[in-house]
Amino acid sequence: MHASLQNLIREATRLTQAGRLDEATAAIQRALDVMRADKADAASADRPADGRFELPAPAAAARGETHGRPERALSPAGAAAVAQQLGDGLEIDRQKNIEDAHGDSQPGFTALGRRLVPRGAAGVVREPSGRSAFVDGVFEHAGTTRRYKLYIPAGHDARALPLVVMLHGCNQSPEDFAAGTGMNARAGEQGFFVLYPEQAQEANPARCWNWFQQDHQLRGLGEPALIAAMAQAMVLRHGMDGRRVYIAGLSAGGAMAAIVAAAYPDVFAAVGVHSGLAPGAADNLPDALAAMRGGAAGPRPQGQGKGKSPVPISGPLIRPRILVPTIVFHGDQDRTVHPRNGEQVIAAAMERLGTLPATSAQQLRTERGVSAGGRSYTRSHHGAQGQAMSEHWTLHGAGHAWSGGRAKGSYTDPSGPDATGEMLRFFFAQPYGPAGH
Repeated sequence: MHASLQNLIREATRLTQAGRLDEATAAIQRALDVMRADKADAASADRPADGRFELPAPAAAARGETHGRPERALSPAGAAAVAQQLGDGLEIDRQKNIEDAHGDSQPGFTALGRRLVPRGAAGVVREPSGRSAFVDGVFEHAGTTRRYKLYIPAGHDARALPLVVMLHGCNQSPEDFAAGTGMNARAGEQGFFVLYPEQAQEANPARCWNWFQQDHQLRGLGEPALIAAMAQAMVLRHGMDGRRVYIAGLSAGGAMAAIVAAAYPDVFAAVGVHSGLAPGAADNLPDALAAMRGGAAGPRPQGQGKGKSPVPISGPLIRPRILVPTIVFHGDQDRTVHPRNGEQVIAAAMERLGTLPATSAQQLRTERGVSAGGRSYTRSHHGAQGQAMSEHWTLHGAGHAWSGGRAKGSYTDPSGPDATGEMLRFFFAQPYGPAGH
């Protein structure tokens, strides 16, 4: 990659980070012109163009390119996406140079900047599209590092696919959670990525997400910021559809999923909370135990922690939205997290619904049923203007376990109903793209 192109990309990245998106757009357009000229020169010389000049798929999508359709001008969001993608491309080029020189010194590791990390870390390895894979990775954000597992479906290069982020419960691992929920099998059948961030034992001895600590409850701080940034990084690096990113979790993972979705409604299109708690249910361990026993006395609105205020996130995937549609599963015999907490998750979501225009026709319907495995349930769903806003599944006689889960994973109840399938139905029924919100 010659100097003029590198300089244009660096300039576009700098302008994007400074929020000067119009100027960044112009710089990117110039960089694209250079790329096209290089390709034309290569074609005229009857030689293949340098593969590094290929525009990454997410950037092409941000520019409005589709097969057989003409290009459109870059939008500000597209400019940011392209700048970050091209900036990532420069970093990968630098990594490649380091790896060529030093990669063989430690088998199983690859160079990332000036340090070696396990091969498979975010942004370093791309799996072939012809088969599915369940890969390990390491992600670092604001000085915090977490491992993760990423399920990559076969044929993922063919189109931009959705992403489902899954947060495991206490004393679980990504592998255990994936086995119990069966989410990877559904992803292979339906075509979407699944990201499993892993809580570190150093952060919590039981590997619980720290939903009850103030430093992990607000936008721009702690674990919510880490999880949101990890999801955005996966979208950019693997060409996923940034408009269809969803998050779900069980128990402590469900409580953290609710916090992350409330803190980042511009990143996540819907949230699923299984046996979890509402944002703000507690801000210390004694209050957390009390909330788990009987429900929170009165959850604070998101972002109103003591002496804290939300910190804005920056990035190309931001989109304005008022509410994150929410689906909840909770057993009415749960002895670990009182079922009142499920009601409070829905109540917190519906409080945010109050900011919708007064003309929105809101409807609440309730139905009862029995799963194929014999579990009776009550399902309440709330909609406005034809869009599903919330669903609350009360599982009669069920305890603290993933409904309809597989016995090969921990904390599962195979009798159903199928929480995995119902969450996916709810997620994918949401309006497609920012215009729908």
